[in-house]
Amino acid sequence: MSPTDGQPVVTVIVPTRNNARTIEACLESVRQQTYPAIELIVVDNHSTDSTQAVAERIADRVIVAGPERSAQRNTGIEAAAGEWILWLDSDMVLPPDTIRVAMDTAERTDATGIALPERTIGDGFWTACRALERECYLNRPELHNPRLLPRDYMMSAGVFDTDMSGPEDTDLRLRMRARGDRVELAPIIIDHDEGRLTVRDIMRKRYYYGQSIPALAAVHDGAVAGQGRSVARAYFNNRRILLRRPIHAAGMIGLRALEAGAYLWGARRGRRRMAAAKES
Repeated sequence: MSPTDGQPVVTVIVPTRNNARTIEACLESVRQQTYPAIELIVVDNHSTDSTQAVAERIADRVIVAGPERSAQRNTGIEAAAGEWILWLDSDMVLPPDTIRVAMDTAERTDATGIALPERTIGDGFWTACRALERECYLNRPELHNPRLLPRDYMMSAGVFDTDMSGPEDTDLRLRMRARGDRVELAPIIIDHDEGRLTVRDIMRKRYYYGQSIPALAAVHDGAVAGQGRSVARAYFNNRRILLRRPIHAAGMIGLRALEAGAYLWGARRGRRRMAAAKES
């Protein structure tokens, strides 16, 4: 753990599995933060590559636990010594001032949670389409989920729903909104290294995430439709950006249509699983 210099300790939690390509850059970016009081915990879901070895070399603590991201985050929160919790994906890279800026934003705004806007980096056409999509979200705070929260708040208001894998961040944001708790955007952008995206990989992930959509809809009536309207407004409000890059914009729209189909197909399976669970 870094020396505190009288500052509140921020525990950074990184759930991961088989992310050897990106994990070192992610963890090193945490180690290079200008904020002085950081604890770094990696929760590894039984990786079969070099992920765990890299994590053990850089992190303060490595916990081997699963089965999914939401449960891994909860494991990290329970183990955290910090007063604040920041969770990252293991393919994210932080500018050196990220945590300092996020903590300053929390103090300045008195917000409960702080979101970190992202930009996609990587190679290939579909990755460029994803980067264009994320650019449309940068000025839409309602589309950003919190990443920095007080640990006491998480323990009292509720940690991540382990019935969800994918929408658990959205579920947390909607629960916070229902309680009247504010989420503010930190004035900094972090990198999300998505490598070289392929349509097949994107569809597989969206199908998997889609299986949790019925669980999200069951606890947040109208949430899915509301998210869709917010995304549509983001595209409309940033239409000049899209018009400047028509080929990638067309690819983005086509990809989003395919993703919607994958989400719906996954949701169909999710509803069947929920129905079977109720009957058993």
